[in-house]
Formats: sequence, structure tokens, C-alpha cells
Amino acid sequence: MYGRDPWGGPLEIHTADSATDDDRSRNLQDFDRAAMSRSLDETQQSWLLGPTEQKKKKYVDLGCIIVSRKIFKWTVGCIIAAALLAGFITMIVKLVPRHKHHNPPPDNYTLALRKALMFFNAQKSGKLPKHNNVSWRGNSCLQDGKSDDSTMFKNLVGGYYDAGDAIKFNFPQSFALTMLSWSVIEYSAKYEAAGELAHVKDTIKWGTDYLLKTFNSSADTIDRIAAQVGKGDTSGGATDPNDHYCWVRPEDIDYARPVTECHGCSDLAAEMAAALASASIVFKDSKAYSQKLVHGARTLFKFSRDQRGRYSVGNEAENFYNSTGYWDEFIWGATWLYYATGNSSYLQLATTPGLAKHAGAFWGGPDYGVLSWDNKLTGAQVLLSRMRLFLSPGYPYEEILRTFHNQTSIIMCSYLPVFTSFNRTKGGLIQLNHGRPQPLQYVVNAAFLATLFSDYLAAADTPGWYCGPNFYSTDVLRKFAETQIDYILGKNPRKMSYVVGFGNHYPKHVHHRGASIPKNKVKYNCKGGWKYRDSSKANPNTIVGAMVAGPDKHDGFRDVRSNYNYTEPTLAGNAGLVAALVALSGDRDVGIDKNTLFSAVPPMFPTPPPPPAPWKP
Repeated sequence: MYGRDPWGGPLEIHTADSATDDDRSRNLQDFDRAAMSRSLDETQQSWLLGPTEQKKKKYVDLGCIIVSRKIFKWTVGCIIAAALLAGFITMIVKLVPRHKHHNPPPDNYTLALRKALMFFNAQKSGKLPKHNNVSWRGNSCLQDGKSDDSTMFKNLVGGYYDAGDAIKFNFPQSFALTMLSWSVIEYSAKYEAAGELAHVKDTIKWGTDYLLKTFNSSADTIDRIAAQVGKGDTSGGATDPNDHYCWVRPEDIDYARPVTECHGCSDLAAEMAAALASASIVFKDSKAYSQKLVHGARTLFKFSRDQRGRYSVGNEAENFYNSTGYWDEFIWGATWLYYATGNSSYLQLATTPGLAKHAGAFWGGPDYGVLSWDNKLTGAQVLLSRMRLFLSPGYPYEEILRTFHNQTSIIMCSYLPVFTSFNRTKGGLIQLNHGRPQPLQYVVNAAFLATLFSDYLAAADTPGWYCGPNFYSTDVLRKFAETQIDYILGKNPRKMSYVVGFGNHYPKHVHHRGASIPKNKVKYNCKGGWKYRDSSKANPNTIVGAMVAGPDKHDGFRDVRSNYNYTEPTLAGNAGLVAALVALSGDRDVGIDKNTLFSAVPPMFPTPPPPPAPWKP
């Protein structure tokens, strides 16, 4: 069938398209050019363009997991780089010379401390422990007590010889033990750092074990104390064998050693109570022993209060260790018993103004502020100032504690060179005993108290204290202590250490029987040892750590065995030296132990003061 095109051409319909592919493509492009000029969404594009061909990711099959090959390469590269870096650092470390970091060497105070404690090993009486570390000493005086039929105390073996002789004086021995215990309570960390804590505790226990034998320590009430073992009176030309007339080793003593008992000795009993009470705090972890010491201290202090009297009246102790009074021992002993027990009755006694007045707390005097085996007032005031600084007990104790604190501050001022309370030698040694012989025992006690008080202030976040209108830093107190101890250790005009065995130049002719007689298995009789006493040769045995009596007021010193005012060491002197050395030793940032001394003290809640009297118009 044919049709006609209105425009003049035939209209033909074919079953197959007669146009070529190129023509069709051109026509389509012309037809859709307007439409394609619009942006197409994803659906339209996919409809027009068909499915797009995505780039395939590459993976690595590790067996347990499949990871991207890119991540795998990055991870492996990092591991290899880290291994190479570690190997390089290891190689450098191995090739660079090694410098071992040792602990800093111990300071002079620590070195001297170790030696000063050895002196007590040399002074031990009785059956010595296996590891006493003094080769020239042995068992001695094993019959003490048994050899005197007049005493009820039959076992007085043990304890310490006082000085260069073989007498056992309980009065200075107890003071020495109290000082050692005080230093352990305050500075146990420093003792431990020096490796001497076990040693000093053994030293204290050796003494307290002996003191418990010198009275009925299991009783609540006693009527006597063994005050002294041995005799040393040579007045009037007496030639009876005794511990001063004879110059023999303690191991060779075969003469009678009398026991001196006392029935009214407040000073001695109160000092012994202080020794046992302070030691009970040292051994507080050994509950049974600590309680035994506390019970003994209570018994002794009760005896001291009930049966008044000075222990040295009417016996030979008056010539050697004469006590000038017992009021200071009352305050000292009561303070230590309060710290050991927490019983407020002891604190009430220690803070009684009348007691302090009798002890001389308010009037001063030439020896005010000097701590010694005879006068403990200064030590007691420092102890009670500690309570005010850290516990603030308030009423009714505040007024007297403030007075003690003020007095302590004045005493600390008196130690400073800017004041003239005490003279000094040209070499700088303070003359606390006003030029009399044997000055060092007083100096070391002052050095201990000065360092201790400065540490108290530091622990209380107080930078210093006032001397009148002037404020002084705690560093000034510590500097005072250091200059005095440095003098004793060799920084003096003679360049001599007054501690035997410390440094290269020290006394070689110490007034000491055991050190001056050789241990040669020869037993010398009473006079046989005189040749060693009078010899100009140096002692055959070195009594390590002994602090001798010291120089005179002109810095002069005679290293002569026969002159005990220069060359004799004592228990009390060495105890103060040990206390001062441990206080100054080691790291300065390691201060006092604030809590141990108060371990038995209950919480203190100040009693409100009484109300004022009613107002009357």
C-alpha cells in the first residue's frame, strides 16, 4: 500500500530501518542534546550509562584473618623500622662506656656515728654476746652481786662500765640510755639508713636488762635500789684493791666489788624511770618487754616520790657523780612516763609550776640551758615544747607549756655566737662548763638539742624563732650544731679528732684500762698494770669511737693517759655524741618522726577554762 506525503513525497513504511547506524546516532544526539544538558542523578546515570566497573581491592589472606594488602605492608614496615631502631639504640648503649651509679658515700657524721656506737661494745660488762666486735674484750665481773654478802641483789652481772675504770654507776648510765632512746625515737629512719638501728637497740637493751636487775622490778612498791657496783675511793691514801687504785683489765679483776644500795634516792630512781620509760617506746613492738619496762619505770618513779633524798649524799658517788638536786629528774621522769603510758597524772606532775620553780626553770644561772647527767631540766623543757608544737593540749597545760617553750627558745638563743651567754675558744668550741675540764660531753648534748629543736620547728612549718626582736632561721641552729661537732671531729686548731678511730689524727693514749693493757694472756696484779698506765707508748688496743674528755679553754690538749681530764671517755659523753651525730647525719630532708613519741598518748581535747566570776556592779 502506498500513501501520499502531504509535503509531496510518498509515505513508505518498512519493517526494517533503512537508516545507517551513523545516521541514527547523529539523530539521537541531536534529539537528546537539550535533555543531556541537565545534570543527572545517580539513578538516571545508571539507567543511561549502565553499571559502572569498580576498582577491585587487593587483600592478603593470613589464615586466621584477611587484611588489606596496603595495611599489611604498612604494619610490616613499621615493625621492621622499630626493630632496626631498637637494634641501633642497643648497639649504641653497648658501645658507649658504662658508668655505674653508686650511692653517694656516707657523710662524716654517719661514719663517726658507726664508730661512736662501737664504744658501748667496749664498755660491756658480764658475759659478752658472740658478735661484740671488740677483739680485745672478754667476759668480766661475772660475780657482781654474789661477792657482796651485805646486799640482797645477788645477780648484778651485765650493764656498762662507766669510763676508763670498771665501776658501774647507775646514775650516768641511766642518763646515757635515756639519751640513746630519745635519739632512736626521733631519728629511727636515720639509724636505719646508716645501718645502725639494730645495733643501737641492742645497745639500749643491754643496759635496760641490767637496770631491771638493780631493783625488784616485778613489785609495785620497793624500798631500795642498787645504785653502784664497784668502788673507786682512793682518798686518804687508801691502798685497798679497788677499781681506781688497780690498773687491770676488767677480765682480770679478782678483788671484791661492793654494791652500794640507796633507800632515799629520788634523783637516781627518777632517772632510771626515765631510762626504762623511754626504752619502752623504742621497744613498743615487743609488747611483753615494753610492758615490763613500763612497769619497772612506774615502780621506780613511785619510789622516787615516796622516799625523798639525793642518792650521792654520804657515799663515794659524791666524788664522781654528785647530784645537785632531784627536782629536774622529777620533771624529766614524769614527762617520759607520760609519753610511755598516756597517763595524764604524770603530765599534771611534769607541768606543776612549783616543781619547775624548784628545778630552776625561771631564774637562770650560770649553768642554765646546759643538759648533762646531773641537770635534765633543759631536756625536759624541749620534750614538753614538742607537745605544745604538735598536740596543742590547751587548758590547763598551755600556760606552763608556753613558759617552757619560751625558755627553750631563750636557751637556743644562748647557743648562738652572736650572744655572749657562753664563751668560746679561739677555735670556736662553746664553753658550756665555763672553762672547766671535760667540756665535750656538754657540747654534744647542746648540739643534739639544737638540731632536734630546729627539726621540731621545721616539722611544725615554722621557719625560725625570735631572740628578742630579731628573727633567726632554723638553719642558724643547725649551723651551730655542725660547727661544734665538726670541731670534735677534727676541724680545730690542733687538727685532731677527739673521737678515737675517726680520721688520721686522734688520741693514742686514752685513759682506759682495757685499751692500755695488751691482751697477751698475762694476768697482771693490782699494781702490775701501773707500768701500762704510766707508759709513754700508745695504747695497744684502739677503743674505736670513744670521745675523750676534750681540750682545755685554750684549745690545748695533752694526749697523756694519766690525765683523765683530757683523755678519759664516758658513757654519758658518748651517748650525747651518738644522738648529735644521728641528728646531723644523712639526708637533711629526713626529719624527725612526729608520731612515735605520742604513740601511747590519747587524743587530747582541751578542757574549757572555768567561766569568769559573776559580774558585780
